[in-house]
Amino acid sequence: MFIMIRILLKTMLLVITFLSCWSCSDEVMQPLEKDEAYSLQFPSYFPEMTFDASGNPVTKNGVELGRKLFYEGRLSRNNTISCGFCHIQENAFTHHGHTVSHGVDDRIGIRNAPPIQNMAFLKRYMWDGVIHNLNEQPIIPITDANEMDSSMPEVLSKLKDDPTYKKLFMAAYGDENMTGERVLKALSQFMVSMISADSKYDRVKQGIENFTSEESQGLALFTQKCASCHSGELFTDESFRNTGMYYNAQFKDAGRHRVTLDQNDWMKFRVPSLRNVEYTAPYMHDGRFYTLSAVLNFYSDSVEDNSNLDPQLKQNGHIGIAMNTQEKQFVIAFLKTLSDKNFISNPKFAE
Repeated sequence: MFIMIRILLKTMLLVITFLSCWSCSDEVMQPLEKDEAYSLQFPSYFPEMTFDASGNPVTKNGVELGRKLFYEGRLSRNNTISCGFCHIQENAFTHHGHTVSHGVDDRIGIRNAPPIQNMAFLKRYMWDGVIHNLNEQPIIPITDANEMDSSMPEVLSKLKDDPTYKKLFMAAYGDENMTGERVLKALSQFMVSMISADSKYDRVKQGIENFTSEESQGLALFTQKCASCHSGELFTDESFRNTGMYYNAQFKDAGRHRVTLDQNDWMKFRVPSLRNVEYTAPYMHDGRFYTLSAVLNFYSDSVEDNSNLDPQLKQNGHIGIAMNTQEKQFVIAFLKTLSDKNFISNPKFAE
């Protein structure tokens, strides 16, 4: 009898949990009958938004449509690869475990999938900065042969008769008309909503928490040795720099040079944001390093001198960044304060 009661209670608990989860999911998914502006919340010390909302107002229904599209496999040729396939939430929207992105038919790309976070404040996108407008960014992976290998007409042909999308487009745009521009703008709205600003670093800055001694020493070292490139509240100056990495003949990727064909841009890659860096391994444009320790070891011991090496890595007769083992531990302790657990678990960003 006691066993039967336990089984019954477990069953009831599972049902309650399921209904609760379903209710939360339904609450997030249901579009509003009357659309409303989406309130973008971020700290006052963040940089000004670069996203131009005048041509693409961010609304609750627009963000919801964008979220649905972000996890839509039909954006790819064979209906298997979505944006969320290479940008996984629990890894701050990177492709954890893959040095470079994998696409349709398990084709291998040439670059590590960068995190999607705080896009509303950036001026350039992609490792080589080829995209300057967030509304245009998704067209690159959708059409790339090694990623989604599709086209906007093909995508629209798959979605145009879907009643769910008809409802979502009506809610977001006032009618059911599906266009490539609307698809891209909805994806852009969703990415704009993905703001990460609730790390321990932020709480310390707001006077809510305090750094440990190790974290404080790490911040001082970071400011001295790393902040010339990883500057500001996004921890990137968005510049393109040659950091002395060897040219990877497998991928034949020379960075910014692929865009400009200027020899001065050879092996220059965009300085990435370090927010949530604890979650975004592997690191560098080709995912060559799997740990933060390996990254710091590279900068202290393995930077290759070349005529195009960034001046910041070539000072006082030293190539790279001088750091001993303990200093590296302190820097990593600080870098982990940039981790935003709420961001990687927020249901508003989930599939």
